[in-house]
Amino acid sequence: MAEEQVAKGEEFARKAERKILCGCCAVLGSNYEEAAQLFNKSATSFKLAKSWDRAGSVYIKLSKCHMKLDSKYEAANAYVDAAHCYKKISTKGAIPCLKQAVTLFTEIGRHIMAAKHCKEIGELYELDQDAEHAKTYFERAAELYELEDATTSVIQCKSKVAQFSAQLKEFQKAMQIYEDIAQKSLNSNLLKYGVRGYLLNSGICQLCLGDDVAIHNTLERYQDLDPTFSRTREYQFLADLAASIDTEDVEKFTRAVKEFESATPLVCFWMLGSQTF
Repeated sequence: MAEEQVAKGEEFARKAERKILCGCCAVLGSNYEEAAQLFNKSATSFKLAKSWDRAGSVYIKLSKCHMKLDSKYEAANAYVDAAHCYKKISTKGAIPCLKQAVTLFTEIGRHIMAAKHCKEIGELYELDQDAEHAKTYFERAAELYELEDATTSVIQCKSKVAQFSAQLKEFQKAMQIYEDIAQKSLNSNLLKYGVRGYLLNSGICQLCLGDDVAIHNTLERYQDLDPTFSRTREYQFLADLAASIDTEDVEKFTRAVKEFESATPLVCFWMLGSQTF
């Protein structure tokens, strides 16, 4: 079955190439339209054969046909299809295709589509444990979502930017982003449930900066931002951490972390490793 589909894919691709080469003998636009149809059939056959690398390369050729036909939207989608084929093998082939798609979607004003695939690039860099590039593309995705007032998606992406900033020890930047999205989330009944988590992460970033006085001022500011925060486990946890740091009590610090984690997984636990007594 796979061999049969590969043979079909190769035959469709050859026919498409001949259509392009014969463009000088016919109406050029018509030839590229026919070549695009054949490349699409070729890619489909290669996908059925699970020949992902070949399918990806054919989708790139399909995108170039669409560009010749001045159809940037179709070209961008073909690059996305190529990327999703390459993702079956590795991220390295997928990322350049998604970048091409983002560029094209941006050029034609499809900001939501561009943002979606910027976010996807960020996720691929995250899989590769490349925090710097992941941060860059989540940041770009947030900017594109903001152009369309997609508040929920903006906050999701900015939360990832803050996460990667903290991983890169850019604690001041991470803290500011967490506070900003906490403020924005308070204005939405749908999003305000996440405020406690954002303020918790912001507070931990403040602790990592090593300013014992600033954390107490920060907790007061959080109460002003959200009067309900002082009644939460997250607030008490930050207060306990701050107190243990003030007294250089490692045992109290460790106990506070364990007690909090017993009820709530502490996804930002790794950041506390930056705190020294």
